[in-house]
Amino acid sequence: MFLSNKNFNDNEPIYIQIENYIKGIIDKNLLAQNSKLPATREMAKLLGVSRNSVITAYENLEAEGVLYTIKGKGTFISSRNIDSSVKWHVSWKDYINDYAVKASELDIVKSEIPWSKDLISFKSISPEGELFNIEEIKRAFLNTISKENHKILNYGYAKGYKPLMEYILEYTKNKGIDVTNKDIIVTNGFTEGLDILLTSCIKKGDKIICENPTHNTAIKMMRVHGVDIVPVKVNEDGIDIVELEEELKKGGVKFGYLIPSYHNPTGIVISAEKRYCVYETFKKYNVPIIEDGFNEELMHNSSHISPIAALDKDANAVIYISSFSKILFPGVRIGWIIADKGLINTFESVKRCKNIHTSFLDQGILYEYLCSGTFKKDIKKIRRIYREKYNFALRCVKEYIKPSFIWGEGSLHIYIGIENINSRELLAKCYEKGVIFMPGDVFSVDSSCDNTLRLGLSRLSLDEIEKGIKVIGKCVEELKNGDT
Repeated sequence: MFLSNKNFNDNEPIYIQIENYIKGIIDKNLLAQNSKLPATREMAKLLGVSRNSVITAYENLEAEGVLYTIKGKGTFISSRNIDSSVKWHVSWKDYINDYAVKASELDIVKSEIPWSKDLISFKSISPEGELFNIEEIKRAFLNTISKENHKILNYGYAKGYKPLMEYILEYTKNKGIDVTNKDIIVTNGFTEGLDILLTSCIKKGDKIICENPTHNTAIKMMRVHGVDIVPVKVNEDGIDIVELEEELKKGGVKFGYLIPSYHNPTGIVISAEKRYCVYETFKKYNVPIIEDGFNEELMHNSSHISPIAALDKDANAVIYISSFSKILFPGVRIGWIIADKGLINTFESVKRCKNIHTSFLDQGILYEYLCSGTFKKDIKKIRRIYREKYNFALRCVKEYIKPSFIWGEGSLHIYIGIENINSRELLAKCYEKGVIFMPGDVFSVDSSCDNTLRLGLSRLSLDEIEKGIKVIGKCVEELKNGDT
């Protein structure tokens, strides 16, 4: 209690000492405005003084406007203009470390053109919120609370919520991945999964081979961890095998990071034959693979192709990171890593250092939803709608932009290249006309993608898609014709 250790002197009345002390701690902002003071009887007992002294102090302070009383509720601190200035200024920029400096430099949310209601934005590839099965999520929430009671709201385990872990392992087995001698840890989305891996396995200067272009978040995270990124160009059918082997021959590569299905940003789905070739190439040089299971569930232009991790069988050379973020509920932030048991054991300790565990309530809700039987139906609906948007956008791009190339097999975005056009210059021109997109340099570790762009489709209507692509096409013509 704030006055319990107050020592009184014999030089002035007790009530005056109480008044002055209360004023002092209010002026120092140690008591918040409108906070309640103890009742006079309780205060007298705490201080070891007569109740009359406390009553007199309270009455005098109320007369001065320092306190106010509400009948039946008690005595409170009044709102007052207090000098809040403190002569102590810290130059926080001098405290920021290299990690934070690099994170700020690479933060495209801050550096790229922000979304606003008046823009047609092709930036996002987040799922369309209107497709979320809200009623089923409500039921999943109630079922989770009913089954688990207070336990689901308490601390959980770093590895994850056991029923969800078992579901995902079985779900992964159905994709062809052998989980023998492997284990799983649930993470806060793909992002934390990759961060845990890098934190656990990477030293500054270590080399990781990446497709070029590749996932911007992965580039950012590798750079803040001090990774020396080794880019390997992407062709229409995926990573260039010849260039890949040339880089692996040089030695010193610690990992390969790959997105074989609906690659971000190109949308390429690597064929089964090429996946085998990629796996064997990394195996030849004993370089483990980090596989990003980006948008596998949205594969709608062909039959399911097993992840590269399925080729690993009962070996332990592939670390498989995935989530449902791009097809279900990204705000729930549920992802996972499936890898060698010993490695997962290490990841568990690292995760416990970071945030103890991923929300058990969120994991429980997701588990109930996945078990409800509506997941497969919802996925079919989502695939149909995104396929419609993709096919429509593809026709519009061919008609209005006429790019040099269009890559990908569907999903949430289209990746195009336009000869002799800098996508940054194009973006600036389109922005003036109310349209924005993601320029290709965001996904590249060099300047080889400066003439490319990614068009995110998931959050736009068909009408917006056509209007926006028309604007881009018009701006391309103006740049080619030298119009300002």
